[in-house]
Amino acid sequence: MERNIIINLLADNIRLERLKNRLTQDKLAELSGLSTKYINSIEAKKVNPSIVAVVNICQALNIDLNKLINL
Repeated sequence: MERNIIINLLADNIRLERLKNRLTQDKLAELSGLSTKYINSIEAKKVNPSIVAVVNICQALNIDLNKLINL
């Protein structure tokens, strides 16, 4: 799969799951141990998040990594 497609899919799914959980970017950042600016950059598709960041986000959203990628 092309890099940009993966980044776009991941960003869209993070945002979707965050909104399903009624979390702000600030709250997701707090729960995941990441900065609000970084969460915003991920959702805006400006950065390629590390696997550690993605795992932290999954834990904060209480979802499995597979679900985040396969939504």
